[in-house]
Amino acid sequence: MGWIGETVDSIKSLQIRQVLTQAVSLGMIVTSALIIWKALMCITGSESPVVVVLSGSMEPGFKRGDILFLHMSKDPIRAGEIVVFNVDGREIPIVHRVIKVHEREDTGEVDVLTKGDNNYGDDRLLYAHGQLWLQRHHIMGRAVGFLPYVGWVTIIMTEKPIIKYILIGALGLLVITSKD
Repeated sequence: MGWIGETVDSIKSLQIRQVLTQAVSLGMIVTSALIIWKALMCITGSESPVVVVLSGSMEPGFKRGDILFLHMSKDPIRAGEIVVFNVDGREIPIVHRVIKVHEREDTGEVDVLTKGDNNYGDDRLLYAHGQLWLQRHHIMGRAVGFLPYVGWVTIIMTEKPIIKYILIGALGLLVITSKD
């Protein structure tokens, strides 16, 4: 039995006070992560300051599994910038380059057309039915930096949920059985 037997014995020997202490510690870790996420949202002006590239549509610039850091400023969006946007009716944001900017003369608002660097055509087929341009409210942020390959952890846990449950279970067991 070895390690498993020791873990079971360790769980059996826990006092109520120890369990509560471990639960509070876990709660503090989760709360800290949420506070950091909210702070990043305020600093970057983006509803999602960090995203993972999920497809190969932006290769060779960004590969599947790269993590992008986003910032949303008040500056006008320009052709050539890489933006992350949401399309009405889709949950997953898309990372593509702005290829055309259209400024409305009557309101001064800017509409943009996007395309993946590795795609043949523009993104109008990805937009909502009848939509030809993206408006500012569709844009989540501009890519300002990236970490290559780090997002593969997220992709693997999404595509193979059993790995996510095993990892969460192992971390929970580690927190419960830790003696500190």
